[in-house]
Amino acid sequence: MSQRDKPEVVVITGASAGVGRATVQAFARRGAHIGLLARGEEGLEGARKEVESMGGKALALPTDVSQHDQIEAAAASVEQAFGPIDIWINNAMVTVVTPIKLATVDEFKRVTDVTYLGAVYGTMVALKHMLPRDHGVIVQVGSALAYRAIPLQAPYCAAKHALRGFTNSLRSELLHDASHVHVTMVHLPAVNTPQFDWCKTRMPCQPQPVPPIFQPEVAAEAIFWAAHERRREVNVGFPTVKAVWANKFMPGFIDRYLASAGYAGQMSDQKIEDDRQINLWHALPGDAGAHGRFDAQAKSRSVQMWLKMHALGVTLGAIAIAFAATVAATIIW
Repeated sequence: MSQRDKPEVVVITGASAGVGRATVQAFARRGAHIGLLARGEEGLEGARKEVESMGGKALALPTDVSQHDQIEAAAASVEQAFGPIDIWINNAMVTVVTPIKLATVDEFKRVTDVTYLGAVYGTMVALKHMLPRDHGVIVQVGSALAYRAIPLQAPYCAAKHALRGFTNSLRSELLHDASHVHVTMVHLPAVNTPQFDWCKTRMPCQPQPVPPIFQPEVAAEAIFWAAHERRREVNVGFPTVKAVWANKFMPGFIDRYLASAGYAGQMSDQKIEDDRQINLWHALPGDAGAHGRFDAQAKSRSVQMWLKMHALGVTLGAIAIAFAATVAATIIW
């Protein structure tokens, strides 16, 4: 629940599974009213029931974010049901795990349409509602791969790079206009989500997130925090911080490192099944939930993110300890 006299109204794309689903849960625990946007109707219905069981309210809106008109219609439905939108979270994504030389034009277009243009369209619709009121927050869910691309995921990496450029342009425009609408970007590390079971791949083994892996709740809490702290960008987890800084200072070395380690690091030992289904073109049946199949390896907390979220308390504690140590040393001497 917000500090105002009414619940926050939030729109989350990609809300049916993975990070989006965990983010839905994070806002639902605070009593938000949430517009749930995704393609999969069963996953959306599962998310809706979770929201209501946690004390929030939800509207399930089957939406393909690559279609601007569908996003506009969804936003109108949310405002009709719950009132003005306070927070809009662009999270929907798809990916293809393949060498560029084997990728098709249609695959590049589809990943770009959903992962990049879906966020652009969502932002444009959010601005249409927020700018006249001079109020609102837009959260772009980014990735460490928005700074450091890796092999085998060129369409996705390019989309996240593009989204970062788009967001930087928007940020400057909002500042120029002295707007109170805020945009922030949350860059995630490897996360244990269902995408690795349903993304398209041409590799011989099942895809996996590059370790270390974090649970989606770590990402969700960072997204919730970023939506309320008005930060420019938030890097989640030490792996994301390392990727950003390593690429800044030694990109050539990282190129060579990924050439040797970037392929195996994205593949598990499990062979691809002949009947493997993919979600690139359409949603798959069922409710996948927030977690993927890597619970045993995934971390449920990030020390780096905890320190960021509690920076003031940590700083005051360090000052108090230093002061106490100084007083003790003075007394001793």
